[in-house]
Amino acid sequence: MATTATTTKTNAFAVIETGGKQYIVTPGQTLEVELLGEHAEGDKITFDTVLMTDDGSAAKIGTPYTGSKVTATYLGMTKGPKISIIRYKAKSNRDRKLGHRQKYSQIKIESIA
Repeated sequence: MATTATTTKTNAFAVIETGGKQYIVTPGQTLEVELLGEHAEGDKITFDTVLMTDDGSAAKIGTPYTGSKVTATYLGMTKGPKISIIRYKAKSNRDRKLGHRQKYSQIKIESIA
């Protein structure tokens, strides 16, 4: 006797667009996105550019946006890893070393509506 297991999605998620990138977010998730501007810690941020939502039973896909809103709390600014850039020209005694460290805004997703 063969049994088939069915899996059902219970977690709601959404796909939002911010900073020229797309992120899959769920309530309670903490993530780092491109800088969002001047905000104080604890500020509520609303994302209107929601491309897709799924509540576990039905998916809603936008053309291009669904009209839903994702609410998040601003947690502060963080920095990414340091990247070293080295330029070198052979036989001309020329080299140069640069560094870069990207800044990100850290947010916590509160709700998807």
